[in-house]
Amino acid sequence: MSDEGVVEQPSKELMGLATYLYSPGKSGLRAREGVLNGRRVQYFKGKSALNALTKSEEGQAPRVSSRDEAIEWVQELLDFQLVVRCDRNAGDSRQLSVNPMQNFEEDAYYAWLYEGSQLMVILGGIGVVAVVLAGVMFPLWPSVLRNGTWYLSMLALGLLGLLFATAIVRLIIYLITMVAAPQGLWIFPNLFEDVGFFESFVPLYAWEVPKDAKPAPGGSAKTSAAAATMAPASDQKKAE
Repeated sequence: MSDEGVVEQPSKELMGLATYLYSPGKSGLRAREGVLNGRRVQYFKGKSALNALTKSEEGQAPRVSSRDEAIEWVQELLDFQLVVRCDRNAGDSRQLSVNPMQNFEEDAYYAWLYEGSQLMVILGGIGVVAVVLAGVMFPLWPSVLRNGTWYLSMLALGLLGLLFATAIVRLIIYLITMVAAPQGLWIFPNLFEDVGFFESFVPLYAWEVPKDAKPAPGGSAKTSAAAATMAPASDQKKAE
């Protein structure tokens, strides 16, 4: 039987190397974001890929033994179209175009066509199906589980209601203090700021800074003397 028409598949070693390079946490290869043919992709420089494959750290041997071997592996990524060589637009470095010469050069740029391991996608799909089936079969659940689910849902609704109530109360207090004082008083000024959960409730209150005043670095526009007294001394110096 003829082998014509049979498409050669990449080896397990090559796929393992692609997965290694694709994960910046493992390889240290930091990819940039660009647009190739209208599609958002991650791209990297050839020299960075060689460095990632030949580096040794924490007493571990490098992924490959020599730089020449690393070049051969990256060329295989090109041959199997796991990556594609591309050029950056002179006016916009995010805009990429495919280079007709699909060979490896250290100073060239390469965009990922490989999308990484699909294990998490598969597990996510299984999880969605399991949640839907669990919801459909809710009447068949044991009474203990149904009661527990009901209590948890009531707790979640209670917390959501408390959040809305807090938002309304803090707005009312702000409007009252805007009339009674030159500046409005915010309760939990960081409640809706882009900070952590616990940081959202610190400080407890703060006077709003006028619009022409410059807020402290890293803080919200609702900074106050009360917030400054609760901050570390180093933060106060920065604010000054």
